[in-house]
Amino acid sequence: MPDTPETESTTCAIVGGGPAGMMLGLILARCGVAVTVLEKHADFLRDFRGDTVHPSTMRMLDELGLFGKFSQLGYSKVEQAQFPVEGGPVTLVDFRRLRQPHPYVAMVPQWDFLDLLADAGRSEPNFTLRMQTEVTGLLRSGERITGVRYTGPDGEGELTAELTVACDGRSSLARKEAGLSTRDYPVPFDVWWFRVPRAEDGQFSLIPRTAPGRALIMIPRNGYFQVAYLIPKGSDATLRARGLDAFRTELATLIPEADPDTLTCWDDVKHLDVQLNRLSRWHRDGLLCIGDAAHAMSPVGGVGINVAIQDAAAAARLLYQPLREHRVSDADLAAVQRQRTLPTVITQGFQRVLHRQVLAPVMAGAEIAPPRALLTMVRRIPQLTAIPAYLVGTGVRPEHVPEPARR
Repeated sequence: MPDTPETESTTCAIVGGGPAGMMLGLILARCGVAVTVLEKHADFLRDFRGDTVHPSTMRMLDELGLFGKFSQLGYSKVEQAQFPVEGGPVTLVDFRRLRQPHPYVAMVPQWDFLDLLADAGRSEPNFTLRMQTEVTGLLRSGERITGVRYTGPDGEGELTAELTVACDGRSSLARKEAGLSTRDYPVPFDVWWFRVPRAEDGQFSLIPRTAPGRALIMIPRNGYFQVAYLIPKGSDATLRARGLDAFRTELATLIPEADPDTLTCWDDVKHLDVQLNRLSRWHRDGLLCIGDAAHAMSPVGGVGINVAIQDAAAAARLLYQPLREHRVSDADLAAVQRQRTLPTVITQGFQRVLHRQVLAPVMAGAEIAPPRALLTMVRRIPQLTAIPAYLVGTGVRPEHVPEPARR
């Protein structure tokens, strides 16, 4: 007879150790809730991760008492985004105008950020992080979800929980197993993801460098730039068929300070299928989806991480008391969705406008150029640059760490 899977229990099982899962686990544990975070990988070292830490997230790190350790990681600061035009660059986004303790976007590898949260969590008696533990299904009692099945270093097991939170990304297994489906919106581009050596004069900007049918963003990392190279949706195979030399030639035009010969084969260039979607219902009895599992964001603006972390803070604030008292209900989960739906809809609406008005024309061969009226307005009224800075850096309906979790 096969071995019976080992069964354990916790109050809250969190599927996925990304920004939303780690932040939620840390806050809940500090609020007195027994939490187990299950992460299928052995570490956080994966290239397909955004590196932006926003002003509102850094304020939360202040509230958690972790900003001192965060500042020791070393990071690049993005204080403004400028667009090059005739007569000199024009500032379109100015984070310095935000009323935040840290008015800039910090560029730090996400694995360092996640390691910081993991280390803070390990010091909490209510926090358990299980690496190399992949969730393979959900446990049920009638219609209620009561935990997860998993495979880990010691084999198969079951973890029962009063609440299971899906933080396992845009391809969420927990969401699929729960029968929740997304509404998808059109996206005009995919992303090629690769590295080039970092030159001293290479600069990061939220505004991409463009050529007809192409755009790229350079993310500074230690010793190299991680490049997000935007290509027309569905064009990956066709562009690769032209050959690596043709791609190197394009790259040399867009990044003259880089050496494209460092890309030696197509294996160096990864393909990311960009999605933009959201659930109409984020929860079922015993299960809640947040972050990319509830709403996949476009890379435009680099806001996905911030929105996911805000989801986690809202979920922790609204759920820690019912979880601590072992009375969490479907109404409590619905309250989380109500709190976070408006920020999600507005943020995705902003991204959809940029997709239609800016990136779709660029992918079709047009040059990217701000309207003259906009350039005239921000030159005359530079305070307007605080509006996009607020949308990107603070977000709609920013959240705070609940009092019991503050240090």
